[in-house]
Amino acid sequence: MEVIDTNQEKWNRPNNIPEFKVDPILVLVFSFLTCGLYLIYWNIKVAEVINAVAEREVISTPLAVFSGCCMPVHVYFYYLIGKDGLPKVYQQTGELQKDQSTLLLVLGFFFPIAAAMIVQGDINRLYK
Repeated sequence: MEVIDTNQEKWNRPNNIPEFKVDPILVLVFSFLTCGLYLIYWNIKVAEVINAVAEREVISTPLAVFSGCCMPVHVYFYYLIGKDGLPKVYQQTGELQKDQSTLLLVLGFFFPIAAAMIVQGDINRLYK
C-alpha cells in the first residue's frame, strides 16, 4: 500500500503555481537580519510565482537577481510587479482589479521592504 503525503501534492494547485507563502513580517525580519540578501532570494521566488500566474515571463530571473543589487532596476522590478503581475494575481483570486504600479514604484524607491511586504501579502492570497 502506498502512503501519499498530502502536504506535498502539487497537482491540485492552479496552473502549477509554485508555493511561496511567507508572512510579510518575516520578509521584514529576514531582510534586516541578512542585510538585504534575503530580498535577492525573495525577488527570485516572487518572479517565479508571478510568471506562473501570468502564464508568461513577466520578470526574468536575471532581472530579479540584478534588482537586488541596483536601485533603478529594483524600482523597475516593483513597477513590473504592480503593472503586469499583481493584476493577474487579483484575477486568479477573484479580487477587485487595481493598478498598484505607482504605489509600488514610490515605495520601491524609498521603502523597498514595505513594497515587498505588500507584494507578499497579495501573493499569499493565492494559497488560501
